[in-house]
Amino acid sequence: MNQEPLDTILELDGEERFDYFLDTVIEERDIWILINADNRFLKIVSDDDDVAYLPVWPSESFAAQYAGDAGGLRPKRLSLPEFFNKWVPGLTKDGLEIGVFPGTDGTLWITSPTDLKNDLQNEMASL
Repeated sequence: MNQEPLDTILELDGEERFDYFLDTVIEERDIWILINADNRFLKIVSDDDDVAYLPVWPSESFAAQYAGDAGGLRPKRLSLPEFFNKWVPGLTKDGLEIGVFPGTDGTLWITSPTDLKNDLQNEMASL
C-alpha cells in the first residue's frame, strides 16, 4: 500500500475507521498490534479519562506507520481465532479496553474486547 491511501484512510473520522477496520479484518482474518523487543504489547493509558487500552490496526502497514521510528516497536499479527480465544479473555481479565485503529487526528474507537469480538462475529455472520 502506498502512502496516499494510508493517509486518506487515517484521516477518516473514528466511526468510519472503525467500519474500515471491521471490513478489512473480516476479509484478512487478522488483527495487528505493536510489540517491543521483549514481546510486550503496546498498552496506552489515556490521560483524560484514565482508560487503559490495547491499540489495534487492520493491517501491518497501518500499525507500522503508527510505530514510526519510536521505541523499537514492531507489528505483530494476531489471527482472529487467537484474538477471540486468547486475547479477548486475557484483556477482559486485565481490565483493558481496545482502541480500534488510531487516526491522525488522535481519535479512536474505544470498545471492550467482548464488544469488538461480537461486532466482528456479527459482521462475519452477515456475509
